[in-house]
Amino acid sequence: MSAENPNTQSGIVIIGAGLAGWHVIDAIRSKDKDIPITLITADNGDRYHKPMLTMAISQKKSAADLVRATGIDAATAAGITLLANTNVSDIDAATQQLQLISALRSDPVYTNYATISYDKLVLAMGAHPIFPKSLPQDLVWHVNHIERFGQLQAQLAMGSQRVAIIGAGMVGTEIAEDLLKAGHKVTLIDLNTAPLSQMLPPQATARITKAIESQGITFLGGSQVSGVTRNDDGTLLVSYEPLDAGSDNQEPHEPLIVDHVIASTGLTVDDKLPTAAGVEFSMRTGIVVDAPTLRTNAANIYAIGDCMSIDGVACRYVAPLRAQAATIADDILGLEHAGYDHKPPMIRLKNKAISVMATGVPRAEGNWQVKTDSADELIMELLNDDIVSATVTIKAPVMPKV
Repeated sequence: MSAENPNTQSGIVIIGAGLAGWHVIDAIRSKDKDIPITLITADNGDRYHKPMLTMAISQKKSAADLVRATGIDAATAAGITLLANTNVSDIDAATQQLQLISALRSDPVYTNYATISYDKLVLAMGAHPIFPKSLPQDLVWHVNHIERFGQLQAQLAMGSQRVAIIGAGMVGTEIAEDLLKAGHKVTLIDLNTAPLSQMLPPQATARITKAIESQGITFLGGSQVSGVTRNDDGTLLVSYEPLDAGSDNQEPHEPLIVDHVIASTGLTVDDKLPTAAGVEFSMRTGIVVDAPTLRTNAANIYAIGDCMSIDGVACRYVAPLRAQAATIADDILGLEHAGYDHKPPMIRLKNKAISVMATGVPRAEGNWQVKTDSADELIMELLNDDIVSATVTIKAPVMPKV
């Protein structure tokens, strides 16, 4: 661990050095330069903008290019204690203590255990990828963290390769275009019949499907991956089956042979620490917080970012983080504040093949009404008791003038 005598630390402790954790540090330091802050992270704590990971390969930006500041430099600049390569193994909310274990040493005989106390604790530990049993983690990549992204990028730098992406949500659809632009052959596989099908109605997703296929991405909708195995030559065999329950004659498709498989099958929050702390937690959406203060139900414990939920909805977008961090900073420092006013951010697909923007809390099911429907634009509204709860605007890309 990077701090001496960590058991003497107190003040504010933050678990997680992603965007959420660093935003909290920035917000606190903007109002109090001296209060002790300890940041605990299982990695080295480098500051980088995670949404760039789905665009960086085609832009030829390495993992190092995406790092804005190393963890050590950022901690020094902020005047905080950084406990890098350190995991929190337990939270005792009654005594307000954390038990730590070095992430660099897994052998208990050589592990450096320590406990530290906190006055206020912020859970900013994010969410981690879901790997269905059919996707063995040792054969399948994810791009939820810069370290794994860097490893994948090094492999893809060897020339044009065949890549299968499992999951056609926002991230999977963005990565598919990014890899295609970088010169790779891309197959996108999803349980649903179109990309973004859990978020948008069929009339909208049909346009997205047409746009990505027109680029040269192969989309296999309505298909479930049943296994990934390695061939003797090092390539991967991806077995998948149709999900059309209405046909008795459906047989498994001919397996795909690819060089890499990327999982984009959703995120989940580890329940170990919330459970240990007695924090209210939902397996589906994460840590439950009080919206105006972002406090959990446990005294002196807050949550922010991917690991938390408000009103039963997971908060997994970057845009609200600054406002969330400002609220936590004010509340921790005992400053008056109006309370966090949670407003779902605009959701924007970063693909160039088609412009997709959504506001509110879009979901596929519901009373979607068409407002505009032309070759160039589709606008739809989701009505809930005659009140617009979400909108989606889909536009054809603007072609550059020749």
